[in-house]
Amino acid sequence: MQARTILIALILSAGAALAHQGVQNPAVKARMDAMSAIADNTKTLGEMAKGARPFDATAARAAAAAIADHAGKTPDLFATPEQDPKSEALPAIWTDFDDFTALSAALQVAAEKATGITTPEDLRPALAAIGGTCKACHERYRE
Repeated sequence: MQARTILIALILSAGAALAHQGVQNPAVKARMDAMSAIADNTKTLGEMAKGARPFDATAARAAAAAIADHAGKTPDLFATPEQDPKSEALPAIWTDFDDFTALSAALQVAAEKATGITTPEDLRPALAAIGGTCKACHERYRE
């Protein structure tokens, strides 16, 4: 299960950069940039978990802290139902904003817990928790 979650997190982070080309709405661009930052930091953790990058506890904690910070800001970025042809945000975000906000808070909590990573053994469960919250939100609220 954890390996699958890590793989999903890496896949989600890979497509983020391509989606940003041609975005016209500044509010949507800001949202996409924040999601890309989460994806980039998740990728850092994923690469360490897979052994593609050496484990570095300081870098892992910094990545987790960055994810937590962006997750905490996510509801404000989506408070207004802005759209853009390049946006992958589904209208369900605004029809069930309380659930969307709860999922963002769950990501923030998972990432805050991951700021305690000290060993490679801490990494996989932390990444699984982060990836699971990303997946839950994307399944409901992203094209």
